[in-house]
Amino acid sequence: MSRVVVLDYGSGNLRSAERALQRAGGDVTVTADLAAAADADGLVVPGVGAFAACMAGIEALGAGPVIAERVAAGRPVLGICVGMQVLFEYGEEHGVVTKGLGLLPGSVTALPARRLPHMGWNTVESPPASVLFAGLPATGRFYFVHSYGVQDQGALAGAGALVTTARHGADFVAAVERGALSAAQFHPEKSGDNGSRLLRNWLTTL
Repeated sequence: MSRVVVLDYGSGNLRSAERALQRAGGDVTVTADLAAAADADGLVVPGVGAFAACMAGIEALGAGPVIAERVAAGRPVLGICVGMQVLFEYGEEHGVVTKGLGLLPGSVTALPARRLPHMGWNTVESPPASVLFAGLPATGRFYFVHSYGVQDQGALAGAGALVTTARHGADFVAAVERGALSAAQFHPEKSGDNGSRLLRNWLTTL
């Protein structure tokens, strides 16, 4: 059974992510221990709320280098919701720009939609080569809660990433896969059978 750490940096739906990963077959620990985060077979970076607040929590814990070192070494990391967003270069909320971890190219900005937040079930379109979405419908439905997202897919494609998209006002990045780094804007732990299958798929990469 793969050892998974859900990183506790003061933000995130930690227990629901823990339970979902356990149901998917992982041996899961929720902890702020950076040594455990570095040593685990897989590291999950959750996140809810504001980009700046999540980055502040990561920086206060000193977790940024651990996440970056895992990715550089080809050791799996999964970002969820704002935990996905902080992997990018920066986030802009209410006119304030906050530097992200810079592990993926691009920026997080407000979705150009008349209704925000984008809350509820939405269809995603995944590429055929996706590992996360293997065995799932090419246009499966997942549960979202967010007002901001990554809208520039070109930089990710140019960096060799596999991009899954959804639409709310405009197309945005719903998930991304590049090497050992995977991330989802939606909440797999709230996405029923599709979310469970996605987490099982991720666990197979550990």
